[in-house]
Amino acid sequence: MKHADHVALIRDGAEGAGPVWADLGSGSGAFTLALADVLGPQAVIHSVDLDKSALRQQAVDMAKRFPDARLVQQLADFSGPLELPTLDGIVMANSLHFVRDKAQLLQGVLGHLRPGGRLVLVEYDTDQGNPWVPYPLSFRSWQRLAEEVGLRKTRLLASVPSRFLGSIYSALSLR
Repeated sequence: MKHADHVALIRDGAEGAGPVWADLGSGSGAFTLALADVLGPQAVIHSVDLDKSALRQQAVDMAKRFPDARLVQQLADFSGPLELPTLDGIVMANSLHFVRDKAQLLQGVLGHLRPGGRLVLVEYDTDQGNPWVPYPLSFRSWQRLAEEVGLRKTRLLASVPSRFLGSIYSALSLR
């Protein structure tokens, strides 16, 4: 996927929600850059990942493409305790499928999200994993889980074909 594809997946979920977001499990920053594009120069993006070299590359790319956005990086496992402010939104793009106990993780993560804040999920639309995507969740499974953890107004934002596991969807849920 290209940058425009990443933006298209999250735009309707992130636009107009406020400038302070986190990208949990951000990797080299494809969706961090997409957030910066959607949120504009007032963006404050907290990027969390375990890969130091990916975060380094992300910082370089952000400085080149979106120098006015503020990037706050945290070298950490997003499934553990995090140092985050109150957030307007959270993006979890292809990261939740690494977590077996999703409900427990989400209870902790949602504590950083302001009331009415947004969680934008990008995932493979399947419930059948493999060694690289061990615990995916289809949009239908996400709807059930989102309700279980207290999220509301869950809706499908977009869906695109994928070379791996059929398709990728994005969804928006409100706290």
